[in-house]
Amino acid sequence: MSEPVPDSGPRFRPEGAEWLPAVLIVLCVIAEGVLLLGDTGLVAATRLRTTIYEYGGFWPGLLRGWEPNYPWQPWTMFVTYGFLHGGLVHMVVNMITLWSLGGAVTARVGGRGFLAIYLAALLGGAGFYGLLSSSLQPMVGASGALFGLAGGLLAWAYIDRFSQRMGLWPVARMVGVLIALNVVMWWALDGQLAWETHLGGFVAGWIMASLIDPRPMPPDPEGSDPGE
Repeated sequence: MSEPVPDSGPRFRPEGAEWLPAVLIVLCVIAEGVLLLGDTGLVAATRLRTTIYEYGGFWPGLLRGWEPNYPWQPWTMFVTYGFLHGGLVHMVVNMITLWSLGGAVTARVGGRGFLAIYLAALLGGAGFYGLLSSSLQPMVGASGALFGLAGGLLAWAYIDRFSQRMGLWPVARMVGVLIALNVVMWWALDGQLAWETHLGGFVAGWIMASLIDPRPMPPDPEGSDPGE
């Protein structure tokens, strides 16, 4: 049975900014829309996507002495890569995930807390990719930040269940599912998966979520089975 948890008063949840997930979705949709128009030749040249990747994608080589296209590129790419995608399907899947996970995160810590976790995961994902990947190709996509949101939600689930002396198997099971998902995707994409970004985003999201809201949720008054 659950037991009362000390210090379960007001939680970290600043008001306002709950619209931030929607804003990020709109920005990513606009970016991919422009790239799709470029692919068809309706906007600029058909090389538009390649050019945008050259300037906005994450290039590990820029951390190892490559010449940047502009002075701040080795820094700005830590953020810009997350607003670009490898195509319409890639973008749609990520945006559906962002809408789902973003809603769950903002429900717990509000829009500002969501943004803190999202940015931390975006940077953490890029950092891990820069350290662990030797790829000569650019990395794009919001999935690192999305894995950060998942990491944040699992961090809170761990805190809540541990504090209420409930079983931790559901948390471990979800971590295992995410690992299996990455293995399957890596195999399906013939190794063309930035698992390093997913790992970095997940770790950064878990840590940031634990810092933002380290207190457990109040226990269910009806109790629950600690072995769940």
